[in-house]
Parts: sequence; C-alpha cells; structure tokens
Amino acid sequence: MLTRRKTVTAALAAILACQRAVLGKASQPATHLNFEIPPKACDCHTHIFADPKKFPFWPGRSYTPETALPDEMAALHRALRIERVVIVTPSVYGTDDSATLYGMRAVGPNARGVAVIDEKTSGADLEAMDSAGVRGVRLNLATAGQTDPSVGRRRFQALSSLLKRTGWHIQINTGLAVIAGMKEVVLDSPVPVVFDHFGGLRTVLGLNQPGFGDLVELVRSGKAYVKISAAYRASTQAPDYPDIIPFAKALISSNADRIIWGTDWPHPDTIMTAHHRATEVTPLLAIDDGRMLNQLAVWVPDASVRKRILVDNPARLYKF
Repeated sequence: MLTRRKTVTAALAAILACQRAVLGKASQPATHLNFEIPPKACDCHTHIFADPKKFPFWPGRSYTPETALPDEMAALHRALRIERVVIVTPSVYGTDDSATLYGMRAVGPNARGVAVIDEKTSGADLEAMDSAGVRGVRLNLATAGQTDPSVGRRRFQALSSLLKRTGWHIQINTGLAVIAGMKEVVLDSPVPVVFDHFGGLRTVLGLNQPGFGDLVELVRSGKAYVKISAAYRASTQAPDYPDIIPFAKALISSNADRIIWGTDWPHPDTIMTAHHRATEVTPLLAIDDGRMLNQLAVWVPDASVRKRILVDNPARLYKF
C-alpha cells in the first residue's frame, strides 16, 4: 500500500526524471571525417530547442523535444569543420521564432534563419527578421499531417505573394505526392523554393516512385532547391543508408547548383511522436553526424561539386 511519503517521493522522482529528459544532451559526432571540408561550408538545416522556461513551446505542438542548445551546436560544427549554419524554426514553437533568433545571435554573422510566420506577421516583423539574418519561411505540411496538395498550393501562393518583396525563399517540408500536386505553382513561383530532406521520398519505393520524377524536374528547372539531408528519414538501412545513393546522385546530376546539405541536428524523432502525448518528452535521435557527413563524399566524389553544395549554393540562397 502506498503511503503519502512514498507517493510524494514517487512524484518528485517523476518530476526530476522529466527535467533530466528535457535537459538531455543532443548527439555529437562519433566518426572522424574522411574528406576535406572546404572553407565556409554550411549546415543548412538545424534547430535550436531552448530552455522551455525561457522559450515556451507552442500549446498546439505535436511533440515535446529534449533541449538542444547553441553551445552544443557549436561543438557539433567544430567537429565537422563547418563554419556556417542555417537555423530553422521547428513546429514545436508554432509561429514564435524567438528560439531561432536566440540561436542565430549566439552564432553571430555566420548564422542565417528560416522562420515560421502567419497572417499576424507584420511588415515591420519581416524587416526586423531580415536584419537579424532570416532568409526564408518554412511551410511545414508534413509535421502537421497535411497531405492535401490543394491546401499546400493555397498556403504556398499566399506566402509567395507576401515574400516576393523580401527576396526570401519558401522552404517546404512535405512528401512527394504533395510536391507533384504543387509542381505548377512552384514552377510559377516568384521566389525560390527549397524542399526539405530529399523531398520526403521513401527509398523502399524505388526511383520510379510517384513524385520523384517531379522533384527531379523542379530541381533541373532551377526553380527549386532540395536539401540532401536526414537520409535516416528516407531509409531504414542504418548507419550508412546505401539505398539513398541513387536518389542523391539523380538529384545532384539533375542540377548541382540547386542542391544543399544539412544535418537536421539535433534530430527530433518525428516518428515516435505518434506514440507519445504531445506534452511528454520525446528523446532526440542518436545520429552520428560525422558518419552522415562522410556519406556526402560517396554521393559526390568530385570535390569541386561538393564545394558548390556546401559553400556556393548556400552562400547564394542565404545571402552570406
């Protein structure tokens, strides 16, 4: 039978366990790099999950991550010999970009940001974020579970009309079916477009899976960039994900000037979130970013092409 003392002790233990989880450490590289990283290389996809006491999460979020702080990100990039970074506002903050701006300030002039906005975002807000280094807006359809291309088109067109005065781009997190359904509006877009994480493809479905040809065509046209990032979201063949190789090569060969690379650090687990309550801490994935970056040399054996992907393309897109 539980006594009052035991009940209180158990409750305190649960609170402490939760605090340890929320303040858990994000993964760091365990594998040394096996190729030369060019100066001014950029990690084009990271997130900051700040102390929730200072940067509260959005009540409508679908998961609660462990923290991932600027000093941890700095350690990651020292190990990877990466000098520049793009911090993307994750879904857990809704349209509050404060944690992203905090991370950018901590990095300094080598940081750029991708924000999340809504109809309440004013022109003055956009100007302030532009001055801080924000260069794009994220349209996160995947995390919201939105798979209707018509919804994606409407939201995309509203954003593109707003952003054509800023020179920013629209970054879209979605799957290939939605990309195929949005193809025409992307081709007509007045602003650059970036697709996250290999366009949400699934390697098990093969090169002929519906939508992959549309993604390749958009990249070839020059209207869209694609991030060859987070291979672990497309493949289950850890730790080197060899089945992603033909997809990476197909995208790169279509237009190497529209390919950018990113870690997706600190690797939020967007699959297991379905098995947790939104307010329950979902541990970050343990990904070896040194080993993941080494795969870039497999996908892109030519050092001059790697420089375009790691340095030149990000410098153009994010205006470093």
